[in-house]
Amino acid sequence: MEKIDLTKVPVPQGWTLAADQLSISRDFKFAGFVEAFAFMSAVALTAEKRNHHPEWSNVYNKVSITWTTHDAGGLTQRDIDMALFCDAAAKGHAHASV
Repeated sequence: MEKIDLTKVPVPQGWTLAADQLSISRDFKFAGFVEAFAFMSAVALTAEKRNHHPEWSNVYNKVSITWTTHDAGGLTQRDIDMALFCDAAAKGHAHASV
């Protein structure tokens, strides 16, 4: 997997490109812990299926996610695809702030 050219592949709306341009991150906020955990479960199942796992943390109703491809040394299309999946999964949960 090769790194993407950020001039040709835009970072998805709402995601923040790290200063070193090696990762993207986003914070999600849900109605409560159960909704946050349901979101994390959906992401975890897809990440496992795609063999591409996030760096993330959870505090009550907040989930912070970072995507990067360590093997490639930066961002790849896999990171963009998983970011878009996260956006769609969050929209599927009531009261999510995306």
